[in-house]
Amino acid sequence: MGGFGNFAISFSVICILAGGMTLFGYGMNAGGPAVMIWGWVAIGFFTLLLGMSLAEVTSAYPTSGGLYYMAQRLGGPRWAWVTGWLNLLGLLGAIAGIDYGCALFVGAFANLQWGLVPTPETTIMIFAGILLLHGTLNACGVRLVNVLNSISVWWQVTGVLLIVGLLTFAPADHQSPSFVFGHFNNGTGFTNPLYVAALGCLLAAYTFCGYDASSHLSEETTQAQTAAPLGIVRSIAWSWAAGFVLLAGMLFAVQDYSDTLGTSTGVPPAQIFIDVLGTGVAKGLLLVVIVAQLFCGNAETAAASRMVYAFSRDGALPFSSTWRNVTHRTRTPIAAVWLSVGVALVLALPSLYSPTAYAAVTAINVIGITPAYVIPVYLRLRAGKHFVPGPWHLGRWSKPLGWISVVYVAVLTVVFCLPQASPITTTSFNYAGVALLVVLALAWILWITKGKRDYKVPQLGSTAQQTAMSGEVV
Repeated sequence: MGGFGNFAISFSVICILAGGMTLFGYGMNAGGPAVMIWGWVAIGFFTLLLGMSLAEVTSAYPTSGGLYYMAQRLGGPRWAWVTGWLNLLGLLGAIAGIDYGCALFVGAFANLQWGLVPTPETTIMIFAGILLLHGTLNACGVRLVNVLNSISVWWQVTGVLLIVGLLTFAPADHQSPSFVFGHFNNGTGFTNPLYVAALGCLLAAYTFCGYDASSHLSEETTQAQTAAPLGIVRSIAWSWAAGFVLLAGMLFAVQDYSDTLGTSTGVPPAQIFIDVLGTGVAKGLLLVVIVAQLFCGNAETAAASRMVYAFSRDGALPFSSTWRNVTHRTRTPIAAVWLSVGVALVLALPSLYSPTAYAAVTAINVIGITPAYVIPVYLRLRAGKHFVPGPWHLGRWSKPLGWISVVYVAVLTVVFCLPQASPITTTSFNYAGVALLVVLALAWILWITKGKRDYKVPQLGSTAQQTAMSGEVV
C-alpha cells in the first residue's frame, strides 16, 4: 500500500455512513439533536488529540501488531498482553457493530422494496450473510481489499454530499438552527440530563473507532513511519468534518420527530429519506449507505484479522498455531479472517432477545479499543526521554496532548460501561462491561497459565521481525 491506501483503510473503518447512520436513532433518543451535534464536535476534538498522540508512537514502531507491540516496547510483556486483548475485543466488536448495523439498513431496504417486516431473526440472518461476504472477500487477499478501500473513500465522500445535497434542496420544510443545535430529547428513562448527554456521545465515540487500522497494515505500507501516522490523523480529521455535515444535514431534514423514531422500517434515517424525498429516492439513498457500510465492514475485517494473526504469531491466543497460518497463494491469514467474523457473530447473538443489545455491541467496540489506543500513549509518557520518536512526532506538544488523551479515555470507558436505559432489566441491561470483564479475566488466566512462560514478541530488528515485515503476510 501507498500512503493513500493506508489512509483509506482507516477512513473506511471509521465510516461516518456506518456509525453516524446506524446509531442515528440512538442519538435521537439519548439527548437528541443538541447532544448529537455538540457531542460529535467534542468527541471528534478529543479523538483527534488521541489520534495524534497514538500516531507519534506508531511512527516509532510501525508493525502489524500495532498497539500491543508498542506496549511491549515501552512497558514490557504484561502491558503488551493486556493491550493486545483489549484491542482484539474492540476490533471484533467493531465487525459486529458495523455489519449488524448494515443488516438493519438492508432490512429497511427490504421493507420498502418487498414489504418485509424486519425482525430480530431476519436481521441476524442478513448479518450472518454479510459476515460470510466479508470473510470471502478478505480471503481473496490484500490487493482486493486495497482496491475496495480506495473506492470506499470516494464512495463515502460522494455519498455524504449526495445525501446532504438532496435533503437540503428538496422542496420540504426544514428545521430551524435552534432545533438542530439546541433541541434536547430524553427517551432513556433516566432523569439526569448530564447522564443522558454522556450516553448520547456513544454515537460519536463509536464512529471514531478503527483508525488504528493504519498501524495494523503498516507492514504492508511503503514508508510506513510517516504514511501510517499521517493515515491515522488524516482519517480522523476528514471524518470529523464530513460527519458534522452529514449529521447537520439529516437533522435539518427531520419532519416529525416521534414518527421518525418509531418508523416501521426500524431505521430512522430511512424515514427521513422517505418523508423528504419519497420512497423511490429513499431506496436509492439506502443503497448508497448500505454499500458504504459493506466497504467499512470489509476494511474492519481486514484490520481485525491482521491483529489476530500478529497476536497468534507471538503465541498469545489459544490454538495460535492455527490462527497464524498463511496461505501460499495470497499470503493471507485466512484462519484469522474466519475466526474474526465467527466471534463477531457470537457477540451480536443477544440481539435476538434484547432490544438494547446493539448499543451494547457498539459500546464493546468503544470500551475495548479506546483504552488500547491510550495505553501506548501512557507508556510513552512514562518512558519520558527514553522514548526515541520516529520521523513523525509532536515535539513539545507530546506531553500535554498525551495526558489529555489519558484522562479522556478513562472517563469514556467508565461512561459506556454504565446502564443505557431505565428501568434496568435483563433485556435492557448493558452487557458491554461484562464482556470487558470476561475478556480481562480470560487474559489474566491465560497469562498465568501460559503467557508469562511462552509469550514472546519479536524484537524490532530481529530476524523474526524482519521476516514478517518483508512479506510473511500480506
